[in-house]
Amino acid sequence: MNSLADGLQPYEFLEDPLPRLGLIVLQVDETVEQDFRRLFTPDRAKLHVSRIPSGAELTPDTIAGMEAALRAAAGLLPSGLDVVGYACTSGTTLIGAGRVRNLVTGAAQGRAVTDPLSAALVRCHALRLGRVGIVSPYIASVAEPIRAAFEGAGFAVPATLSFGEEVEARVARIAPASIADAVRAVARRAALDGVFISCTNLRTLDILDPLSRELGLPVLGSNTCLAWHMAKLGRMAPPSLPGCP
Repeated sequence: MNSLADGLQPYEFLEDPLPRLGLIVLQVDETVEQDFRRLFTPDRAKLHVSRIPSGAELTPDTIAGMEAALRAAAGLLPSGLDVVGYACTSGTTLIGAGRVRNLVTGAAQGRAVTDPLSAALVRCHALRLGRVGIVSPYIASVAEPIRAAFEGAGFAVPATLSFGEEVEARVARIAPASIADAVRAVARRAALDGVFISCTNLRTLDILDPLSRELGLPVLGSNTCLAWHMAKLGRMAPPSLPGCP
């Protein structure tokens, strides 16, 4: 009689040479995953995505709910990732970057963890931006803490604008032309060294370069800052990022 071992086929084991990135995306976010697949093409990195439950509206209450679910969402990612990013700027601001890092690190077993807020602050420091204007889609209770976070990190924030939106499905459909108009309006309000467009769900990727050339200053977005910082932490060559003249 043949044993089970008689039917086993030997195989080779391959070590994947590409960096392995994890991204925790809000259930209602329709933009950041698409942007990351453009920035980190399959020949550059392996991108693994987990979704976190989030309310249809982004408010302090729904963000608190995300904090409770963050560990579980991170735990659904494959182990041994080089970098994990929690893709929510406002969520990080209200939960706290340190708390986000601890929750994700405890569950995802990645080598490094970041988020759009931390990434934006590091990026602005690297570019030596002293005066930063901020554009946000959200209501004041969500948008104002972002301004406070920049000021707490040593930046002057002389001008901000918000669309006053709560519903994430509507945020994902704010026209890039409207976002560009808001950036121009912020730049007219004060002398700035750069503009940061906050929110991973805003469609900014294709307007950053034209705006930067038009205004003559860096125009950064949550998604490009996060991608830049994840590449840096993963010891990768940075993706081709728009937004700097």
